[in-house]
Amino acid sequence: MLDYTTLSKQIKDKATSFGFLEASIASIVIDITAQSHFIDWLSKNFHGSMGYLERNTDLRFNPALLHNNTISIICVKAPYLTKDIKHHMNRLQDTNMAYVSSYALGRDYHKVVKQQLNQYAKWINTLVSEIDFKYRAFTDSAPILEIELAKNSGLGWRGKNTLLLHKQQGSLYFLGEIFTNLPLIIDSATSSHCGSCNKCLTACPTNAFPEPYILDATRCISYLTIENKGSIPIEFRKLMGNRVYGCDDCQLVCPWNKFAKITTYNDFAPRNNLDSISLVELFLWNEDEFKTNMQGSAILRIGYISWLRNLAVGLGNAPTTNDVIKALQSRLNHPSELVVEHVIWALEQHQ
Repeated sequence: MLDYTTLSKQIKDKATSFGFLEASIASIVIDITAQSHFIDWLSKNFHGSMGYLERNTDLRFNPALLHNNTISIICVKAPYLTKDIKHHMNRLQDTNMAYVSSYALGRDYHKVVKQQLNQYAKWINTLVSEIDFKYRAFTDSAPILEIELAKNSGLGWRGKNTLLLHKQQGSLYFLGEIFTNLPLIIDSATSSHCGSCNKCLTACPTNAFPEPYILDATRCISYLTIENKGSIPIEFRKLMGNRVYGCDDCQLVCPWNKFAKITTYNDFAPRNNLDSISLVELFLWNEDEFKTNMQGSAILRIGYISWLRNLAVGLGNAPTTNDVIKALQSRLNHPSELVVEHVIWALEQHQ
């Protein structure tokens, strides 16, 4: 008969072998307070056009419904930084360069983390071969309150920027889960350590935090450049600076991210020099180049039109040079009205 106390420890101890920072065991019960906070957040339309967040709340609040016979959930953190915080702060400050969020510089994390989770589960299966082990792996790929599960099982606390924080690991990592039919020993939550610090809130370029622990996604640069498919509101364009895909500001200033860990996953290494490439060079990619260069990247999903839209805003905020003007003028006859609108705005910033 299996000793689940020993098994739980073995599983958590092995997590680092698969590149994870650590693992914990979460209960399948979602606290009623977390449920009401999520519903309240939706009622304020802070989710913007992300209609999928309104759907499947029964699954979000009842994780066991996602996978039959789920009894416990193994939660992990997968770091994605390949260079330290200072490197990313420096590239953010170079306004000629395109700033792509640090998590998206390499291969699509959904593929990388999911692959590692499945390898981890296969290893677990070798420990429990005497029973019918069933599992399902997720990483930002299903209606799951991932941070709530991770928080409740002690992987960190929810910071004022709504992300999961850890004293020795910061917040620059992906979360992943293995839903399992194993009755593993549930871990306890940890305490919060944000204290009176508000650096993440005041650093946000677009004031996307109406109050601590609440994000108005409709003002967030990550939402505006990724989830938003329409025009970027004019009020936010200057504030976006050179951020063309996502935003890291609230994490870069977080004191706990001084301790952010470097990943062991080679797949997260920057592709196509995305951590050191100019706005002009990216803007001049044609659609075939975009699709080829972004193959296997999370960026591919926003599509070429949104990519040009974002870059046009970045060029509007860049120092005025002949190369910037010529690049923008080359897209004035683009068939997309959305692209042309943002190009015209960008050119007006250089008059």
